[in-house]
Amino acid sequence: MNSNISLTSPIVSVAWLHEHINANNLVILDGTINKVFDNTTQQIPNARLFEIKKKFSDLRNPFPSAFPPTAQFQKEARALGINQDSAIVVYDDKGIYSSARVWWLFKAFGYNNVAVLNGGFPEWQKARYLTESMHEYQGESGNFIANLQPNYMRFFNDIEKASKNNTHKIIDARSSGRFNCIEPEPRAGLRMGTIPNSINLPFTDLLDNGVLKSKKDLAKAFYMVAEQDEPIIFSCGSGITACVLALGAELSGYKNISVYDGSWTEYGSLVTSDMEKPSTWTKEELLAYILMYVSHADLGESRKEKDYILSRVDKAIYNRVNQQFEKDNDYQSIQNIIEAVKSHNYYRNDLADLFADIKLMAFVDGDYDPMEQMIYSHLKKMLKEN
Repeated sequence: MNSNISLTSPIVSVAWLHEHINANNLVILDGTINKVFDNTTQQIPNARLFEIKKKFSDLRNPFPSAFPPTAQFQKEARALGINQDSAIVVYDDKGIYSSARVWWLFKAFGYNNVAVLNGGFPEWQKARYLTESMHEYQGESGNFIANLQPNYMRFFNDIEKASKNNTHKIIDARSSGRFNCIEPEPRAGLRMGTIPNSINLPFTDLLDNGVLKSKKDLAKAFYMVAEQDEPIIFSCGSGITACVLALGAELSGYKNISVYDGSWTEYGSLVTSDMEKPSTWTKEELLAYILMYVSHADLGESRKEKDYILSRVDKAIYNRVNQQFEKDNDYQSIQNIIEAVKSHNYYRNDLADLFADIKLMAFVDGDYDPMEQMIYSHLKKMLKEN
């Protein structure tokens, strides 16, 4: 007779799941985001589709995948047959992606007997374990009780305070290209940018082909960005992959962790950069301002210099920054740069790229004159000090 099981780790292997697949209280959830029912699609046997966007998000919220009300989460979890004694294993079709969001939602509603399947469905298939055609759950309703834990999810007011007052380490799970405003946001109409005082740890840095790296490698990744006793808020594009960082952090022994629900989609939509407040500038706006400062070393900006700046930043950003730059005198420009730099964490490689941009800007018209040399040296010293 199959007995009940308890989950002692937030991650389980496909071999473990295969061994315990007939446990009485096991519930397997397919947390693949945007998945629809299709009986030609394969799934892990007895998996139940956890529809993040349609049933486990606050549909009244204008931002995607928003944290659902307690009553809604409880109702939909019960509809999937989840009980108070269920052992829940979540997977997705990408490896580890949206499954971590499902894991974190259950924890945010006070339920800890839940784990993510390491490597997800791709690893299950790779091991050649049995699959079946996808089908809707038709069983009995469960008796799951949602018990909201307020500190697991953070919202806009929380992130504003944390950013302005440096009360938490804010760690962004987006790619380095998006975080550094080199690549555009995939969501149409969403501006590029970063939350002031945030740092970057791409969620993909924790994975090898959708499988979590070793605990040693995870611990090293987090050690590079935060101390174990620091309060941390994880962010991303819309609150999905921030939960991958939360999963890695929990495995690495971090306790005081939370997720910013709206993430950059909300923050970038609600906070427009105020050019009169350099602390709100994005890295791309700061780069544009610094390059303008260098280009005006000889009291004017040549066509070649303008073209170079436009090759590095979006035209709309150039126009916005240029309006502010023309208002500022030399002293104000220096103070603005200092204040803006303090709002971002520039690591050695970031600074090297920034210095390269400044030097290329100075050389772009073919004449690296003494004034440009002096400004380059001054900026280099100032940026390293801040």
